[in-house]
Amino acid sequence: MIDLRYILEQPEVVAANNKKRFVDIDLSSSQSLSHERKSLLEQIQDKREQGNVIAGKIPQASEGERQTFIEQGRTLKESVKELEATLQGVEEQLDVELRKYPNLLREDVPEGADDSGNEVMRSFGEIPTFDFEPKDHLDLGESLGMIDSERAAKVSGARFTYLKGDAVLLEFALVQYALSLLIKEGFIPIVPPHMIFSKAMGAMGYLEHGGEEEIYHLKNDDLVLIGTSEQAIGPMHMDEILEEKQLPLRYMGISPCYRREAGSYGKDTRGILRVHQFDKIEMFSFTTPENSDQEHEVLLSMQEKLMQGLLLPYRVVKLCAGDTGRPSARTYDIETWMPTQGTYRETHSTSNTTDYQTRRLNTRIRREGKNVFAHALNGTAFAIGRTLIAIMENNQQADGSIRVPEVLQPWVGKDFIRSTK
Repeated sequence: MIDLRYILEQPEVVAANNKKRFVDIDLSSSQSLSHERKSLLEQIQDKREQGNVIAGKIPQASEGERQTFIEQGRTLKESVKELEATLQGVEEQLDVELRKYPNLLREDVPEGADDSGNEVMRSFGEIPTFDFEPKDHLDLGESLGMIDSERAAKVSGARFTYLKGDAVLLEFALVQYALSLLIKEGFIPIVPPHMIFSKAMGAMGYLEHGGEEEIYHLKNDDLVLIGTSEQAIGPMHMDEILEEKQLPLRYMGISPCYRREAGSYGKDTRGILRVHQFDKIEMFSFTTPENSDQEHEVLLSMQEKLMQGLLLPYRVVKLCAGDTGRPSARTYDIETWMPTQGTYRETHSTSNTTDYQTRRLNTRIRREGKNVFAHALNGTAFAIGRTLIAIMENNQQADGSIRVPEVLQPWVGKDFIRSTK
């Protein structure tokens, strides 16, 4: 959540940010609840001080005065309890209001209501041309024994798949390739829990505004399945104080991701572009407020280095205000060329969430005088399914084989994937 002080001291900044994001929030509700909270805290403090004064008089008081003081103290305690109950209710209402607010955007985020307002920053690689009719990834995957969605549908339903044979070799080659590059840059590999408490997911900002509809919730245990390892890595340092000399603290999470795709009915139903379960390698970083924009550029550079190693054509896009997720202050996407769709599709995303998540998580940095909230950032290294699609379609050959990117060949053990039929 954003800092309440912005709403109280710079309401015009918050209102302008909401307008830019096309979000309609009545600031007066938060302001009124904050003032009520402050008044209640002052009343509670005042009555406690009165109680301390009365308690100090009791030892020297006469018997009659003592009983009077004891009764006054009891009355004050009851009054404090009532005020504390009221305060708890006000704080809960205030928390609900504050969770409505999106993060404050960085100044360089472009205006725009949807992806048509996104800014293409640069491109890499040449879009391939074919002297034959290219196949899509599903036809390629089925013909080469790499993808079996038909049997997965029999077992699990739509939007599931079996990856088989060389697809699995490619997946783990991508993992090894990412490990070989990111460990050198100080990223700590981590396999996180696949299930986390709903409180932890809520602190990451993914349950509001329809987010609950995208999540698999194990309600008997109050656990949710993660949609990305970011959602499990962020809460690792919940209620902790990080030493500034540790920062940036960089993690590389490897995990399955589970998404209901509730809002995507009828979209991308063919193949493995949009499925309920997929594997992903995710970068996550904690850093200081002063260095978070620089760290954002580092994550983006890691994404580009990984993609350039694969020699896949892509472009870097800065998302406009209306297309930027609520926890994010700025988001870059990498969109990779998909030949059979004739367009670029999102394969990577990296966001600077500043202190929006760490404020809820209470993850701070130790500093002289006053600790400050850490800044948190996330970035895709590889969404495995979408990267497999790009590799298969861009590297297909006229004979139906697929050229394996050179950087992956040591782990795949071959330079071409061919049919064994």
